[in-house]
Amino acid sequence: MQLNQLKAILEALFSASDQPLSVNQLFDLFNGDLEQPGKDEIRKAILELTESYQDRGMQLQQVASGFRLQVKPEYQQWVARLWDQRPPRYSRAMLETLALIAYRQPITRGEIEDIRGVSVSSNIIKTLQEREWVKTLGHKDVPGKPALFGTTKAFLDYFNLKSLNDLPTLAEIRDLDQYHPELALSDIKESSLPT
Repeated sequence: MQLNQLKAILEALFSASDQPLSVNQLFDLFNGDLEQPGKDEIRKAILELTESYQDRGMQLQQVASGFRLQVKPEYQQWVARLWDQRPPRYSRAMLETLALIAYRQPITRGEIEDIRGVSVSSNIIKTLQEREWVKTLGHKDVPGKPALFGTTKAFLDYFNLKSLNDLPTLAEIRDLDQYHPELALSDIKESSLPT
């Protein structure tokens, strides 16, 4: 299969898909074709497609589960006007809980409560699990066997991350406090934050 034809097919697949596609998934879609491209050919086509979107309003973004075609962040304010709905607002408690799970995983609900100094609503954990951002990784080997929570690939995909290593460091978060005082971490105990 010629590279230009492969790029056109991949572009159509990325445009039609409602979820990221991995190289393995793309390879499987060509299964049985007379001119089945190899995984290296698919990677090369993806690289060239990524470069071809440099000066356009879209980008081919790699996230934890694969690649997806998406609007560049600098154009989102105009695209958002297509929908009457406002993006969901998340409470500070939910965001703090999600941040603690992301940075300290695996972590129990009790550990989250100790760090935050307040109880964690069952609705927060339930909402995070319904969004498929958080899952139960197992149970801690202590009395009561509390659930250990961790993030999912859906969490990484939603926040445009390839891995947890792409999360901002604590130093970067503290720098945000200078520019956005309303985001200051003063409510959370200093000793409980990841380093």
